[in-house]
Amino acid sequence: MTGSTWRELFPSKLSLIIFVLYILLFVSQGILVTASQKSNNDYDYNIVTVVLFTEILKLVISSLLYCRENKPKELVVDIVKNKTVLLLYFVPAFLYCLYNNLAFINLSSFDPTTYYLLLQFRVVVTGVLFQVIFKKVLSKKQWISLLILTTGCMLKQVNFTQSETQSISSNKSTSVEFGLSGVFILVQIICSCLAGVYNEYLLKKQGADINIFVQNVFMYLDSIICNVLLLALNGNILSAFLYENIVKIFHYKVLFVMINNAAIGIVTSFFLKTLNSILKTFASALELVLTAILSYLFFSIPIYLNTVLAIVTVMFAIYLYSQNPVQNPSKVTRTVEHEGLLKAEDV
Repeated sequence: MTGSTWRELFPSKLSLIIFVLYILLFVSQGILVTASQKSNNDYDYNIVTVVLFTEILKLVISSLLYCRENKPKELVVDIVKNKTVLLLYFVPAFLYCLYNNLAFINLSSFDPTTYYLLLQFRVVVTGVLFQVIFKKVLSKKQWISLLILTTGCMLKQVNFTQSETQSISSNKSTSVEFGLSGVFILVQIICSCLAGVYNEYLLKKQGADINIFVQNVFMYLDSIICNVLLLALNGNILSAFLYENIVKIFHYKVLFVMINNAAIGIVTSFFLKTLNSILKTFASALELVLTAILSYLFFSIPIYLNTVLAIVTVMFAIYLYSQNPVQNPSKVTRTVEHEGLLKAEDV
C-alpha cells in the first residue's frame, strides 16, 4: 500500500490507533464471552442484566470523561439543550440493545470464528444503507470488494472434509438448530447495520456540533431504558436484580466481558466519528484472522480448509477495498453544510 492510500484510509495517527484498538477489543470480546460460558455452552448469569450493567458502566465512563474538562452542570445543560438528539438516539440504542443480547445467544451456538464470519454478511447491507443515508454512491470497485467479502463469509459454510453422505446426514441433524440460529444471526446483522450507519449519521450530521461524550451519554441513557424494557417484557425484571444474580455478575470472567464491552462502546463512537461505517465492516473482517488463531490456541477449535479459504478471500477483499476506500467528508465540507442548514433554518 502506498503512503497516499494509507492517508486516504487513515487521515490521522489517532484514526489508525482507533482502528487497531477497535479490532483488538472486538476479538477479545468473542474470546471473553466464550470463556465465560459453562461446559454446555450456556451462561451461569442473566445476559440481559450483564448488558444493562455494561450500559451503566459506559454511561459512568462517558460522564467522567466529559467532566474532566467541563463542569457536571454543563452536562445537564447540554442534555436539556439537545433533547431532540437524545430522543433520536433511541433508534440506535434499541438496535444495539438487541444486538448485544443476541451476541451472547449466538456465541453459545457458534464458535467465535464462525460467528464473526457469519456477521460479515452485514457488509452489503451496510453499503446500501450508507448510500441511502449519506447519499454517497459507492464505486464499482468498492461494491466488488464488498461482494467478495460476502463470498468469503459464505465459503465458511462449505464443508470440504466430509463425504457427500456424511454432509447430508450432518445437515439433516442440525438443520432445525442452525435455522433458528441463522434467524438470530440475521436479526443481529440487520441491527448492526442499521445501528452503525444511523449512529454515524447522528455523530456527523444531527449531532455534529455536540461533544462526543455527550452523544455517548445520550446513547447509553437510551440503552439503559431499552434494556430495562427488555427485562420487563421478558417478565424477569425483578429476578434480574436478585442478590444471587447480581453476585454472578461480579465473577472475574463476567467483569472482563463487561469492561471490554464498555471499552468497545466508547471506541466505536470515536471510530464512526473519525472514520466511517464501511471501513468499520472491514475492521470487523480483519478480526477473523486473530479470532481463528486465538480460538485455536485457547479453546482448541480446529482451523479447517473452509476457514482458511474464507479468511484468504476476506483479506483479498480488504486489499481491493484499500485501493479505493470511501472518503470521509472534510471538516471544511461539514462546516459549510452546517452553515447552509443554519441559513435554511433562518429563512
